[in-house]
Amino acid sequence: MKPIKVLIIDDSALIRSLLREMIASDPRLEVCGAAEDPYQAREMIKQLNPHVLTLDIEMPRMNGISFLKNLMRLHPMPVVMISTLTQVGAPETLEALSLGAVDFIGKPKQNSDLGLSQYRDEIIRKLICAAGANVTAMEGVERAKATGLDAQTKSKPLKSNFICAIGASTGGTEAIKAVVSSLPINSPPIVVTQHIPPAFSTSFAKRLDGASAVKVYEAQHQQPIEKGCVYIAPGDAHLKISKTAHGYICQLDSGEMVNRHRPSVEVLFDSVCEQAGKHAMGVILTGMGADGADALKRLRDAGCHTVAQDEATSIVWGMPGAAVKLGAAAEVLPLSKVAANIIQHALK
Repeated sequence: MKPIKVLIIDDSALIRSLLREMIASDPRLEVCGAAEDPYQAREMIKQLNPHVLTLDIEMPRMNGISFLKNLMRLHPMPVVMISTLTQVGAPETLEALSLGAVDFIGKPKQNSDLGLSQYRDEIIRKLICAAGANVTAMEGVERAKATGLDAQTKSKPLKSNFICAIGASTGGTEAIKAVVSSLPINSPPIVVTQHIPPAFSTSFAKRLDGASAVKVYEAQHQQPIEKGCVYIAPGDAHLKISKTAHGYICQLDSGEMVNRHRPSVEVLFDSVCEQAGKHAMGVILTGMGADGADALKRLRDAGCHTVAQDEATSIVWGMPGAAVKLGAAAEVLPLSKVAANIIQHALK
């Protein structure tokens, strides 16, 4: 099998050198070139025909966001953003994902907590995953008409104790936005785990809140869970729920990683299954790996309705694909139908 051709785009000679060395260490990948700015990259893409790009956000002459916007319009292809994983860098990185970047990773630092060998493993995993991503999956994904769903929730009451849990990874920020922004104000409570770094979850929740009729929060420990609200797991803690005399509350757990993740979709789904039983619904969206697939099966076995996103609309059909193979999904749906399905099962 021919190696995956990677083009590095970064204005720092040191970063280009580090990335080249790391990527070239895996026989499945080949660095076909390295550009120091988007203008040079544009010519190299034509000449070298790479399978996947790494793209820096902060560059002279043209920034990564402007370049990505043009690239996805004229020549859509898999892109992994190399970004500053800080609160400051979060809005730009989330914008890059909304423009069609498949994934992102921080800049390699020799003095970072994530050692260079761990960083190398992570970027190799992300590049291989990105090379197989369906970069046009989100094209033409229609938002369900919130007005139509609103009419449904006004004509019928919501089931008491109903709660929906959603899990996602690669491609998930935009998939979750497509679902949540389609929900009417009078929606059931929804808890969400998206694999995301600690500095990004606050920005993600704010961005989602601004695009939605429902209220979106970054979940706080012991925060009451209410109808018409969505709770996003913080980037450094597992999100669980507890049932009290007054309803469900959020519980945050900074314990060990599960399936290499914290927050983990499996932890959320198992908690919802334990606390809500057959009153729960589980939804697994686009993502690399299999986090949450086994737990979605346990939800289905407990009598819950379960949904997996279909392959055609998934950026990466890893997690939903694993769930489908296990028989964990009662329904496999295109992204545009997920919000309506949640409302349908939440109504009495």
